[in-house]
Parts: sequence; structure tokens; C-alpha cells
Amino acid sequence: MKLTLSQSTLRSYRFTDVDSLVKHAGNYNVARNLAAMPHPYPREHAVEWIGIASSGQPETFFAITIDDQVVGGIGIKIGDPHRPVIGDHIGEIGYWLGETFWGRGIITEAVTALTDWAFTELGLVRLYAPVFAHNTASARVLEKAGYEFEGRQRARYFRDGEYIDGLLYAKVRLPR
Repeated sequence: MKLTLSQSTLRSYRFTDVDSLVKHAGNYNVARNLAAMPHPYPREHAVEWIGIASSGQPETFFAITIDDQVVGGIGIKIGDPHRPVIGDHIGEIGYWLGETFWGRGIITEAVTALTDWAFTELGLVRLYAPVFAHNTASARVLEKAGYEFEGRQRARYFRDGEYIDGLLYAKVRLPR
């Protein structure tokens, strides 16, 4: 899959992306807002992630690129881990963007595009996104992309020695 947007491109990861992935994912201000992003972000982790992201069928994890350099990532985990047999119509969307690219609308455009792609191409009906409560910028991204606030999850995350509430957003597109 490759989606060309006005400011960036969503495309498959490549092993040649390792350096730019490490550069932008290795920023503490990026990692502090993500439950699964290690800090520091080692080269070995980037190589492992690219292998995982590019092996899925269907592929659902993509690089956000500008001038063919990875500046962020976006993806969807399909299914409900609590009900795998009946949960294949839903997915969890996650994303990150290098700090030097914040505030330009790049991630809002990427979330909107991948959401539409997931509903159209994957046939998903519900996409949800949990975000750290202190990450108001990410909550605004989701709202601009048409996601609705569903609730607050108390002490949902533990990061950097503190418990953090989560905010849950979702977007539903029922088949016609």
C-alpha cells in the first residue's frame, strides 16, 4: 500500500529506513507519549520493527515519509484481543510523528487517510485509539479525523514511574 498525501506519503517500511527511523523515534518527547516506544530507541529495535511491520498479511503498519525519509509511523492492529473469533471487524489505530514535524497537520492527514483506507479496503467497521490523557495534541488529531471521545480509563498506563490515565476515541462506519 502506498498513499500519497499533500504533505507526506504512507508506504511500506524498508530496511533502508533504519537511520531515519532511529533519528525520529529516538526523541524522548515522542516516546513519552507512547506506551510501547522504548527510549532510547536502538538501531536493533528499528531493524526488528521493520521486519515485523513489513511481514503482516494484510500489511497494516506503515512509514510516514517526507522526501522518502521516515518521519513517523502509523498502523492498525486488527481484531479484539479479548474476543478474537468475533472481533475481526475492529482495529486499534496508533501513530507517532517526529517532533520537528509537529503542528503542521501531517498526522491528522495521515490518520484520516489510513482510517478511510481501513474502512474501505479492510472492511473494518470500528477503529479505536487510546491516548495518554496528557497528550492533548493527539486527542485533537483524533477529533479532527472524526473520532469521538468514548471515555477515560483511569491509571491505564504506567510509564516513566507514573500511572497515566488513558482517553479512548473511536470512529465507526457501518456497512450500508
